[in-house]
Amino acid sequence: MLTKKWKIATLLLFIGVVGTESLWAQSDIVQNAKNLEEITITIDEAIQIALINNYMIRKGLLDIETAESQIREAWGSVYPQVNTAGSYTRNLQTPNPFAGSDAGGLFETLGAIDWLAYNESARTDGDPNTAPIPIDEFFDRQRQGFEDAGLGVPGFGSGNPFAVENQFEFGLSVTQTLYNGAAFAAIRGARQVRELNEDQTELDRQIVVDQIKNSFYTALLAREQYQVLKASVERLRETVEETRKSVDAGMLSRFDRISAEVELVNLETRLIEVENQSELAIKNLALQLGIPTRSKLNLRGALEFDESLLPDTFDPDLAYEVALQQRPDLSQTAGLIELLKVEGEMTRSGYMPTLSAFANAAYIGQVPSNRTSVMAVEGEEFTYRSESRSFFDNSYWNPAVAVGLRFNWSIFNGFQTRMRVEQNAISVRQAEIDREFQKNAIYLEIEQTVRSLETALRRINSQQRNIEQAELNYEFALKRLTEGVGTPLQERQASSLLDQSRVNYLTAVYDYLIALSQYEKAIGKPILND
Repeated sequence: MLTKKWKIATLLLFIGVVGTESLWAQSDIVQNAKNLEEITITIDEAIQIALINNYMIRKGLLDIETAESQIREAWGSVYPQVNTAGSYTRNLQTPNPFAGSDAGGLFETLGAIDWLAYNESARTDGDPNTAPIPIDEFFDRQRQGFEDAGLGVPGFGSGNPFAVENQFEFGLSVTQTLYNGAAFAAIRGARQVRELNEDQTELDRQIVVDQIKNSFYTALLAREQYQVLKASVERLRETVEETRKSVDAGMLSRFDRISAEVELVNLETRLIEVENQSELAIKNLALQLGIPTRSKLNLRGALEFDESLLPDTFDPDLAYEVALQQRPDLSQTAGLIELLKVEGEMTRSGYMPTLSAFANAAYIGQVPSNRTSVMAVEGEEFTYRSESRSFFDNSYWNPAVAVGLRFNWSIFNGFQTRMRVEQNAISVRQAEIDREFQKNAIYLEIEQTVRSLETALRRINSQQRNIEQAELNYEFALKRLTEGVGTPLQERQASSLLDQSRVNYLTAVYDYLIALSQYEKAIGKPILND
């Protein structure tokens, strides 16, 4: 015999909820589960399957995972923010940075500056062989020197010495929030959302358990009604046979036989209808459990009442106090109020400044396309040489580092923050009114379920006594019919009363179990996994 846990694992494997890698799965169980065509379950096993397989619960668990991610996301707003960026710019034409100013003609005089420097050196070098020369001669001799060195002749007065064709920048920035009231309130809000989702998941579990109990008990009731009606049909068949014998013996008329046969046909028709209802109820339960409806589902259990099914208390006031502590929807409403208060803190944080620290580091390159530099040969007039620099020469690349604090404070925004604070306070008051109504509705719900329990319990007690009387009445009628002093009609009436008493008892037990499930849901009885 499989234990309860192994049996549930087998059923879950059959309906495709868990894979073969599950902790519950063993090779023989997996193989047997795949070959199952007939399943027998109790109500506890049905509940366990639903708590794992129900779509609403599975979605609720994903909502909790989403809330966990939102908490981590909220924390991310107060963690250091690290960013990197890079850029490349190709300058096709660079404007004169001094255009329109008194220094606008600087470019045109750069060549003259070289000439003035040459003449100043000639006058002060103490060599009688050197003397200042006119500017035209200076430019001619300089141009000749460039040509002799195989270098291009510079076009004086036409270039832009500040122009660099290629510009590169690679940077890293780090920002750390030092104070931001909205960010820290958002973290508390994300935690509150997780608690709301946890309460919703517990509420979903209670709803699912109540639904499964209703469906399971409904299927049991349909099955029990079928069994009662089937027994009635079998008794009526025996009565019809006895009636035929009595008619043949001349003790009864043909009218009695025909009446009994007509009643039998009607009862057999009713039996077919009840059997169909029973099968549909079981298939509906299978659908809720996620079990393939083509498979045969057998229910283990019966509609019976015993003292263990009595609630802890029939006092609505005591049950209400328990509900205030256990109801997940009440906890959810309280959590919603707290969430609205957190949102109010986030709104009020608009009155406060934000402060953050930053550090930026960059590596900047300004690399010309022509990286050849021309320089004079030391000790020789108008003699030049050239030198090429690499792309990553230090003269082109320079680091830049900056640190600081960033402060932001909205002094006045047209009273927008104040109005949002007032709106949030109104939302909190509305939620508190909803909670007050909810508490009153819960008390009424508990009172109604307690009344339903008490009514069903009284019906159960009365129907138990009624069944005993109906059984004695049927035995007496059957005995009279056997002795020839009673009539088939009296026997059928007694049989019908017995069947009706049994059906009434089953219905009373069913109503009690349904009311008990509603009572447990009303007080928020926790759902425990076995």
